[in-house]
Amino acid sequence: MTRATARFRRAASALLAMTLAGVSLAAGLTLAPAAMADAERDKQYWLGESGITKAWEVSKGAGVKIAVIDSGVDAQHPDLKGAVTGGFDVSGAGTPNGQKSLGVKPEHGTLVATILAGRGHQPAGATASPKPGPAAGPDGMIGVAPESEILSVSTWLGSANPAGKSDQDQIPEAVRWAVDNGAKVINISLGSATPQWPQSWDAAFLYAEQKDVVIVAAAGNRIGGNLQVGAPATIPGVLTVAGLDRKGTASVDSSSQGISIGVAAPAENLLGGLPGGGYAEWAGTSGAAPIVAGVAALIRSKWPEMSAKQVINRIVSTAKDAGPAGKDPLYGFGVLNAEAALKDSVPEAAANPLGSIADWIRVHRRGNLGAPAPVPTDEVASAVPTLPEPTVPAAKAPSQRDSAVGAAVVIGSVILFVVIIGAAVVQLRRAARNPGAAREEPDTGAFQTVDSGGKS
Repeated sequence: MTRATARFRRAASALLAMTLAGVSLAAGLTLAPAAMADAERDKQYWLGESGITKAWEVSKGAGVKIAVIDSGVDAQHPDLKGAVTGGFDVSGAGTPNGQKSLGVKPEHGTLVATILAGRGHQPAGATASPKPGPAAGPDGMIGVAPESEILSVSTWLGSANPAGKSDQDQIPEAVRWAVDNGAKVINISLGSATPQWPQSWDAAFLYAEQKDVVIVAAAGNRIGGNLQVGAPATIPGVLTVAGLDRKGTASVDSSSQGISIGVAAPAENLLGGLPGGGYAEWAGTSGAAPIVAGVAALIRSKWPEMSAKQVINRIVSTAKDAGPAGKDPLYGFGVLNAEAALKDSVPEAAANPLGSIADWIRVHRRGNLGAPAPVPTDEVASAVPTLPEPTVPAAKAPSQRDSAVGAAVVIGSVILFVVIIGAAVVQLRRAARNPGAAREEPDTGAFQTVDSGGKS
């Protein structure tokens, strides 16, 4: 890498860091009084509407390890105690176990993990255990796969890494570590603003495919600048997740579009845990992806011998068709239906319905998996076919202020990663002891702490 290229990457990363961090600093994180004990559980509408509670009649994810490649997961959050069983830091800036929260959105990994595998917690002062259920307690958040295990793989993306390790190095190392340490599902709620990916990633994603691991990735958010799906969600074989609004239709703000989308899941009015024990309401495909990854874990727990391609086929084949008939660039194969994915009879697929990275490499790299080639600085052909121009669903257009929130900086084919919730948080509300009287906060595009959690 030339000195000029290195200077460019440092400058561009710093610009992106200021853009994303500036949003959070402008709004701040405001603590609010703790909500009623079961308020968090009551807000998890996706558990019922996506068929997850019915799917629990079949499986709760026991015995399945899910790697969360993200900003680090706080294993001491009350709803994650006992859920995080391993981890690793690939950034060089975190702790060896991957549990230190890093980067411009340090809370992001914990938000994702609580949606994916939260176990809830006992109410303060409880003297007796409640009737056994799918979680460790009746309060707080319960994840889609509450009996699964989390592997926290921490990364530093979206701004200049103080340890100096690049995006291009962190992502493939994270994928390989997850595979080698027993992950059967990998969740990547991270993305870029370009469909291309470095050739150096090919081998890692091929390795995951060969080792029969399901990779789930977020599609990105229009409000954050992702007008189309970006890598790694464009990599063949990856189950890419689009976002739905509260009405169950394709979200204008908190989703993207592209031919690689496999399925759509809730992405607005979400709740997640914060490092230190609190909660925040948030939005984005970063939250939709772990809902789908959790369903993949339920399937892998029920049928441990089922191949990754059949797990993905089961999820997309049972999705409820939405938008134009058949697969489309807004919903993919349709809206997630967890109950059907766990209960329906689904014919086996001859191949992964979302493609194969091995096949793609044979065509586009001519089977060459030698030394990783640097990402070229000149214009190159897209790694995916030209995307169609579908009609974006009729809904409120983003405000000028929302649209002005910085997107990822991409010059040539240099990829700068962002935690793709980024600026996609829509409207966050402060929780009070009377949720019905909660006052709406201004549309800041930043996180709002809604509950101080279980810590006194």
